[in-house]
Amino acid sequence: MPDSNLIKLPRAKSPEEVGVSSEAVLAMINDINASQAEEHGFMIIRHGKVAAESFKKPYSADMPHIMYSASKPVTSTAIGFAVNEGLITTETKVIDIFPEFRTKKNDEKLDKVTVKHLLTMSAGKMPNLLANKTKDKWLNHFFDAKWIFDPGNGWEYINENIFLLCAIIVRVTGKSVTEYLKPRLWDPLGIDSYFWETDPKGVESGGWGLFLSAESLGKFALCYLQGGIFDNKQVIPAEWAKIAVLNHKNLNEDESPNEDGGYGYCFWREKGDRKSYRAEGMFSEIGIVFEDHDAIIVSLGGEMDSGKAHKFIFNNFPKGFIDSTSGTKTNAELEKAILNRENKALPAEKHSKFENIINGKRIKFKYNMLLNIIGFPMSVLPLASTYMTKDRAGNINNVTFKFNGNECKLTWSEGDETNTVICGMDGEYRKSSIKLASTKYTAFSCAAWSGENKLTVWIIPVECIGKRILEFEFNGKNVIMTPSTIPDLSVMVSSISGGVTQYVKNKLLIKSARKGLAIIEKILEPVHNGIIKK
Repeated sequence: MPDSNLIKLPRAKSPEEVGVSSEAVLAMINDINASQAEEHGFMIIRHGKVAAESFKKPYSADMPHIMYSASKPVTSTAIGFAVNEGLITTETKVIDIFPEFRTKKNDEKLDKVTVKHLLTMSAGKMPNLLANKTKDKWLNHFFDAKWIFDPGNGWEYINENIFLLCAIIVRVTGKSVTEYLKPRLWDPLGIDSYFWETDPKGVESGGWGLFLSAESLGKFALCYLQGGIFDNKQVIPAEWAKIAVLNHKNLNEDESPNEDGGYGYCFWREKGDRKSYRAEGMFSEIGIVFEDHDAIIVSLGGEMDSGKAHKFIFNNFPKGFIDSTSGTKTNAELEKAILNRENKALPAEKHSKFENIINGKRIKFKYNMLLNIIGFPMSVLPLASTYMTKDRAGNINNVTFKFNGNECKLTWSEGDETNTVICGMDGEYRKSSIKLASTKYTAFSCAAWSGENKLTVWIIPVECIGKRILEFEFNGKNVIMTPSTIPDLSVMVSSISGGVTQYVKNKLLIKSARKGLAIIEKILEPVHNGIIKK
């Protein structure tokens, strides 16, 4: 999914040219390294120019990356266009748009839910965090959910609120959200490569599932920083650009949105020395706007501990914003640090005699009934990339290796999808295009033998959050495949565990649920047993 960026942001000759300290950028890189965060790259924009950027190879500024909840502000922006065009208002009742969900027994709470309640996470519904997204009734996940407070009388971070906003756009415009945004947002910002996961009926997921490049996220944030203006044109309605980024959380009826810390129309807001607002995703996909400094920082990664990302950013900025200078001399130490940032491939190792034995032969793996019963068949993609999708892929099978000098081709199937990646065996990655869970990815892959009978493969789908590691151990015709991921599966299960405490309030049930998830963690990436066929 390459992003050609029809309009590229201008680049400063040096960070100092636009008032960014090279020392602060270098300190941030050092902090990233010290934190061991799964960070993929960052971009610092000031006064409309890119002051500094650094991406760990094979990641890059123009390659789309999964946004997770950083998708939410884009959804709220679509609502802003619809409000500006008179199709809805923030006070429009949700049930008036979806009258088919009126119950025979009048639900007074449901009658009160407005578009604004969805935007501000104050609708009051608590859908099941573990709801099966492979089913086609995503609207029911919201409407059938239990109430945890009256609309407007609480706050709870709920993905389905934002999915419902996408469904509203589709209902009132007759277009998909991506189609609706094309002439209004994508084209004016010069973004021509984007993808948004949908429900089985084609409605964008809204609260997650959008793929954008770092540069595209930077342009989106810059448009908000400039009051909705980009490239000297009013793109996002000015009033929406102003009010969407203010705090709307837990306000009384007579209070107006303010600049306190809190939550706006899908933007997080901070005050004090950090005065800023941001889009943020579950794995530290972040676009921060520093209003008082005319600056933006974009950071992408696969780091679930957002505190790490916040620390390496806020430890160095906004204090790293300085007065602009005319100097264009580059900082040699910073340049070196940027060049050294990469995800190194497996080192080249001695080839094994097993290459001749297994070359071109098919490896058949046993079907894992349990993983399919619980709905999480293992994929080359990390679980975090598939558990909220309509198509989870999974059931790795029919594996073949074809060796050719310093490369090997790995082919495998997952359901009705078959893919091949070229793996470098010389200490370098090879680039391949694959399609999994109905989504296209660009995979960088490598392989190396560790001893005579163990072959390790790394696959990095760069639009995704991390790396899939597959270790194959050969013993005659028998094959054992041991999978793992970076970031580790435990961070995903930890997230689900945290959500359980929101959905389940009984302490005994919470304890039981957490124990159950701990067991699930052990079975979601089991050892796979296979046999070499002719």
